[in-house]
Amino acid sequence: MATSIRKISVQDVGAFLDAYAPSHLAENWDNVGLLVGDASQEIARVMTCLTVTPESLDEAIQERVNLIVTHHPLPFQPVKRVTADTTPGRLLLDAIRHGIAIYSPHTAFDSALDGINQWLASGIGLTGIEPLRASANQSAIGTGRCGTPVRAGTLADLATDIKRFLQVSQLQIVGLLEMPLQKIAVGCGSAGSFLEDAKRSGCNVFVTGETSFHTCLEARASKIGLILTGHYASERFAVERLAEILSRQFPELQVWASRMESDPIQSV
Repeated sequence: MATSIRKISVQDVGAFLDAYAPSHLAENWDNVGLLVGDASQEIARVMTCLTVTPESLDEAIQERVNLIVTHHPLPFQPVKRVTADTTPGRLLLDAIRHGIAIYSPHTAFDSALDGINQWLASGIGLTGIEPLRASANQSAIGTGRCGTPVRAGTLADLATDIKRFLQVSQLQIVGLLEMPLQKIAVGCGSAGSFLEDAKRSGCNVFVTGETSFHTCLEARASKIGLILTGHYASERFAVERLAEILSRQFPELQVWASRMESDPIQSV
């Protein structure tokens, strides 16, 4: 007797993602959850990506994707009109035209117990990992992460470990390369606002994707080593891992991380 194949909907994947990275963990300025589409729509093909761009959306259209799980929301800011006159408008119109739903976990995924910052902290060799900015009444939950290195080393050693984990060839560094590592803070993406939290937590190194020039100056004045990996590199690895998680959870679906997505910033 043939076994029936379980039918999966947008809602099924959304419910799993909301349990994995609960929306209450998202920053209050964020826009997370199902942003485009019909929750009841049955799906067969899912693509994860860091950002919905013309390139990643073209891939989704060509590959007949039903659901995009994007880290960065689309739309992000409130919109009063959706027209082809803007890039977000064109992307939204194309996604809707081709029946592609869009879900974003964004900062909820950053802060999840087993989310991006946790993976980043463990991936670069930290132990005793805890939130950098703990949530009220829940010390184990919060934004960012901090911990101590599993082995003694310098800022230069940490840079080598980060390049190996994120598979990048270059980093930007503020501070003395021979600085001994003590306690290290991490915040994926653009997390310069966490510098003060890193100082309060007794960290002498802060790792993030990107930040402002003035935050770099403040880090140097505070004698905190700062490592900038690039926004893309600090998060892209996680959407690849998320695709693997969704594949295991929903074996009926074809799931992959965008193959056309790339870092818009190049070094020359």
